[in-house]
Amino acid sequence: MENSLSENSNIIEVTGLTKKFGDITAINDISFSIGRGDIFAFLGPNGAGKTTTIKMLTTLLKPTSGKILIDGNNPATQQDKIRRSFGIVFQDPSLDEELTAYENMEFHGCLYRVPKDIRRQRIEELLKFVELWDRRKDLVKTFSGGMSRRLEVARGLIHHPKILFLDEPTLGLDPQTRNHIWSHITQLNKQEKMTVFLTTHYMEEAEKIARTIAVIDHGRIVTQGTSANLKERTGTSSLEEAFLKLTGTTIRKESADALERMRIGRRLWRRNRR
Repeated sequence: MENSLSENSNIIEVTGLTKKFGDITAINDISFSIGRGDIFAFLGPNGAGKTTTIKMLTTLLKPTSGKILIDGNNPATQQDKIRRSFGIVFQDPSLDEELTAYENMEFHGCLYRVPKDIRRQRIEELLKFVELWDRRKDLVKTFSGGMSRRLEVARGLIHHPKILFLDEPTLGLDPQTRNHIWSHITQLNKQEKMTVFLTTHYMEEAEKIARTIAVIDHGRIVTQGTSANLKERTGTSSLEEAFLKLTGTTIRKESADALERMRIGRRLWRRNRR
C-alpha cells in the first residue's frame, strides 16, 4: 500500500492534521497535498501555525491526530526514511559559527552517512553552486547573513533530498541577497526535480516563485490554489492584497509558538514547586 503511494504524483499528503498543546489547538484539522517537484508556499500571519506544521512534517513533533505521508512513508513508523528524504533550512540560524563553511558541510554529510568520496564531490559542487567555494576555509562567524543563508541551503542539500523545507529563509535579508537565494533555489528545483516547501512573509516572493499556495490562519487552512486562483477568489490584483483580505489587517503579536509557551509554563510550574 505505502509503496504504491510513494509512486503517485504527490510527495506530501496531509489529511485531518491536528496538534494540541494542552488546551491550545495550534493546528486544527488541516488537509493539503503537494505534487512532486512543486514549489509550495505555506503562508500565514505570525502564530498561524506554519512552523508547528513544518515540525510535524519533519518528525520533530508528533500530531495529536490526522495522517501524514511523506513520499509514501508514515512519520509514526518510518521516521528514518522520512528524515533521509528531506533537507531543511530553519527559521533561526543553525550553523556552527566556530567551524568553517567546509567543516559545516562535512559534518552534516557525516550525519547523513554520505560516503566520503561522494560527500567531498557534493560539497565542492554545492559550495560552487551557492558561490561560496572560495570562502570554504573561512569561519562562518565571518560571514554576512546572506552568505550564511546560502551555506544553510547548500548544507540542506548535501544528501540529495527529495524535499527541501525552507522556514522563512530570507527573513531580514536585503532584496539583492533574497533574489540571489531564490535564484539558486529555483535553479535547484529544476535541476534536481526537488520539491520545495517554503514559508515567507514576503508576498512578492511567494507570488513570483510558488506554483501552489496555501494560506493558514488561526491553525486552519483558509484557502489554497495558485496565486491567480487566490486573487480571483478575493477580487484583488496582488497576492499581498489577497492575503490581507483572507487574514485581515490586524497586526499579530510576535510571540512564542504554542510549544514554547508550554515549555515556559512548565518551567514556571517547576520553579513554583521548589
